[in-house]
Amino acid sequence: MLSRIDHIGIACFDLDKTVEFYRSTYGFEVFHTEVNEEQGVREAMLKINETSDGGASYLQLLEPTREDSTVAKWLAKNGEGVHHIAFGTEDVDADSSAIRDKGVRVLYDEPRVGSMGSRITFLHPKDCGGVLTELVTSAEKH
Repeated sequence: MLSRIDHIGIACFDLDKTVEFYRSTYGFEVFHTEVNEEQGVREAMLKINETSDGGASYLQLLEPTREDSTVAKWLAKNGEGVHHIAFGTEDVDADSSAIRDKGVRVLYDEPRVGSMGSRITFLHPKDCGGVLTELVTSAEKH
């Protein structure tokens, strides 16, 4: 089942400026950057710490690359801030199925490719106390 907090996603208007804030304020350094065309975001993963299961915990900073992306729409409505929380799992397929069986809406029928080659899916925030929740299986785990 879920083993750790994989990352906290933070939506921002200016990725470079936000990265600099976390670097200069807290000393967090960028571990990985990429553009996810499917999701319409440019992102930076800032590694916070290693975890006991061999993974890590990150802050994921997300800047939209197009107006119609989910993150752009969220920013227009809510402004900058915490967008989602992601939990790490050994098996995103099994865990999302088990959670779906408990009546929680899973947003993707099949997990998709996420940051750093991971496999991901999201749970509907209305079924999770108002929190958009992501399930993540790291690339090295699948």
